[in-house]
Amino acid sequence: MPAVDHLVCFALYAANRTTTQAYRVLLEPWNLTYPQYIALVTLWTDGDQSVTSLGEALQLDSGTLSPMLARMEAAGYVTRARRSPDERVVTVSLTPRGTALRTELAHVPRCIAAGSGLPDMDSARELIDALHQLTEAMKDLRDHPEPVIAASRAPRTTA
Repeated sequence: MPAVDHLVCFALYAANRTTTQAYRVLLEPWNLTYPQYIALVTLWTDGDQSVTSLGEALQLDSGTLSPMLARMEAAGYVTRARRSPDERVVTVSLTPRGTALRTELAHVPRCIAAGSGLPDMDSARELIDALHQLTEAMKDLRDHPEPVIAASRAPRTTA
């Protein structure tokens, strides 16, 4: 077994990469990428979004999000417009075609769930909760590494 198979980071990386590849196969007939799909899911569920709020929800920076939204707009799935009194705010909305995709892509979550090997919704919820906890812990480590670094240098005692 390769040494990387013993690393949590590699297991997460491999699971993420393989999951994204599975989405790629499922979304290919619609010429959609996984980030485009999650943008659509957010718009289907939460309604119109400012580009800023959509970027925050998807954890994408504007340099990634803006070109993606431009491609989605060119494909006829979304529109972008300045609708608020603040001209800097751009609102992203679904077009009728973007709304119709919700029905066409309804099988995707079921396929991912079936392919995940998780036996039921409770197991899926537990995994999602654990991954959210891990994400928050890694954000904390990213933003405040000093305490963890200091603790990892502390002498270890054995019982």
